[in-house]
This record gives sequence, C-alpha cells and structure tokens, in this order.
Amino acid sequence: MVDNRYATALVIGSVLSLLATVYLSVAVGTQHWYQYSNPSVTLEGINITVVKEEFISGEFDEKTYSENMFRLNGTLGLWWRCILLPSRSHWFKEPDPKMETQCVSFTLPQQFNPKYKQPGNHNSEEDLLRTYLWRCQFLLPLVSLALVFLSGLIGVCACLCRSFTPTLVVGVLHLLAGLCSLGSVCCFLAGVDLLHQYSTPPEGVEGSLGWSLYLALISFPLQMMAAALFLWAARSHRKNYTRMTAYRVA
Repeated sequence: MVDNRYATALVIGSVLSLLATVYLSVAVGTQHWYQYSNPSVTLEGINITVVKEEFISGEFDEKTYSENMFRLNGTLGLWWRCILLPSRSHWFKEPDPKMETQCVSFTLPQQFNPKYKQPGNHNSEEDLLRTYLWRCQFLLPLVSLALVFLSGLIGVCACLCRSFTPTLVVGVLHLLAGLCSLGSVCCFLAGVDLLHQYSTPPEGVEGSLGWSLYLALISFPLQMMAAALFLWAARSHRKNYTRMTAYRVA
C-alpha cells in the first residue's frame, strides 16, 4: 500500500508534467519565439505582391526571409516564419491600411538545410555551429515530448501492475525531458545571436523574445519539479519498504 505522502507527490508530479507538456506543445506549434519591431517601417517603394510571393512560395533562402522579417515586423518560431503585410496590395495608397500576418512553415528538409557563414551565399563556407544549433533547436523539444510520453506509458503500466519501482525511471525521464527543453531554448537563442552577427538588422529594428519562447522556458522548471517529486517518492518509498521488510524479518 502506498503512503499518502507518496501518492500526493505522484499526483502533483503528474499535474506539473501535464502542464509542462501543454506549454511545450503550444510553444513548438506557435511562431512567437523571437519578434522584430521596426517603428519606422514604410511601405513606400515595396511591391507587396512580389514580397509576398517571394516570402511564401519563393525559393527558400535564409538571407531573403531574414531581411523581410527585419523590415516588416516579422516573427520567428521553430517551425514558422512570419511577416506583417497589408491584406491587399492596393491598400498602400490608404493612410492606414489593414495589416495581416503572413506565415510560412519550415518544411522538414528545410530544417536540415546547412547554414552558411554568409547567409544566402551557398558558395561560402558552411557554418557547422549554426547548422547544428538550428537542428537541435527543433529536435530537442520533440525528444522532450517523446520522453514525457514514454514516462506516461511507464507510469500507466506501473499502476496496472501495482508496482512503485518504475517511478524512479519516470523521474529520470522527466529529468532528461527538462534538460532537452532548456537545451532547445539555449540553442535557439544562440542561433539567433549568431545570425545577427552575420546578418545585422537595420538601424532602428529591435528584436525581443516572444511569448512562445517563455512558454518553452516555463516548461523546464515544471519538468524538473515533476522529476524531483517522482525521484523523491521512489527513493523514499524504497527506503521505507526496505526498513519495513527488515523489521518483519527481525
């Protein structure tokens, strides 16, 4: 029979794990990891039709979509890139045209495309650091979610078998999942910083962290707290069980 303290720890750990999974899932699926603000943005001299076609259906090019995000209040996510454009090209002549967000998702092959020392120049040297940072930033959250899903399956099996032993494995998996979540955020921030070194945003353009990144960052301590509760419950229950067994034998 499980002590009430251990049962409470398991319930709280499960709730924290569920919250972390929801936050991380939302973060992965949204595009507000990093956002650019250009207060002096002007639409004069810009052919919106050309920009829109180039951004949405044009050839995938890091320099092109980065410059468009710099100029047009863009946002960047793990799987999305977005810019802010008038909903119709002829609204340029209006003093205050209605704006809408145009987003394009990164395809899986694009996620594995190499990065270069000179963005947009495929003849320049490949930047291995940025290449692997980019790949890690979208792979690590998927690994984290997979670990949490696996720990959930193990937890369900443990309940069905009425065994407390697998709780230790569940705690270790949550610990690894938390490290993957933190690693994803670190890789993303490092990659953006390196991109700005090679492709500097225009003067007056400000970059800031978006709410999607904060959600991913919040999931890290939640997963670590869940891991701590699972590990504490497993260790304490094992010690208590060992003492009770020794007492009965004596």
